[in-house]
Amino acid sequence: MKKALVTGGAGFLGSHLCERLLKEGYEVLAIDNLYTGSKANLASFADNPRFRFLKKDVTEVFATSACFKGVKFDEIYNLACPASPVHYQARPMFTTMTSVQGVLLCLELALRDGAKLLHCSTSEIYGDPLVHPQEEHYWGNVNTIGIRSCYDEGKRVAETLIADAIRETDVDARMVRIFNTYGPRMHPQDGRVISNFIMQALQNKNITIFGDGSQTRSFQYCDDLIDAFRAYLK
Repeated sequence: MKKALVTGGAGFLGSHLCERLLKEGYEVLAIDNLYTGSKANLASFADNPRFRFLKKDVTEVFATSACFKGVKFDEIYNLACPASPVHYQARPMFTTMTSVQGVLLCLELALRDGAKLLHCSTSEIYGDPLVHPQEEHYWGNVNTIGIRSCYDEGKRVAETLIADAIRETDVDARMVRIFNTYGPRMHPQDGRVISNFIMQALQNKNITIFGDGSQTRSFQYCDDLIDAFRAYLK
């Protein structure tokens, strides 16, 4: 039976990934500090004997890695990091360290076990892009000292660490840059556009469109993203 580790496993996307892996017959260990995640997201499969949850912070790299002695993973998915401005701007230094220390933990375990590693990055690595849509060869238009930089730069450093580890070691690591994703278990107060629309609609309020209406966004449903995760790691 294959074993998978999911960091950020109690979050919106992490919980959907855990659910999918369990349906595919995996044994799953999810770790999450519950800063933005919730045990309620795990309720539909928490009693599955192949699932285990560990409340732990990935910023404690060495203390956390000690929890995995005697467990060998086949696949590791790194989703740990607050992803909405409301949450990451409330704890900016913690957010940056979650990205950096989290990926170091996952690389350590992937190298130890010979596991495949999927690191979840973000469209925010492009900063305030001057090119639309963004293609992978575009390097972005970034601000290292703004109020969003804790998230953007943390994710950029994490990508650098993954890329350098691939060049320096035999680690089997891949990266995905996630754009706007929506679906069940979204945090209702994450401050992002789809959740704002839904909450305003439920409260019979006007739907707020910022600016002159010319902004563009790409949206994907959570199940489609999980499909992509699974296809990419195979």
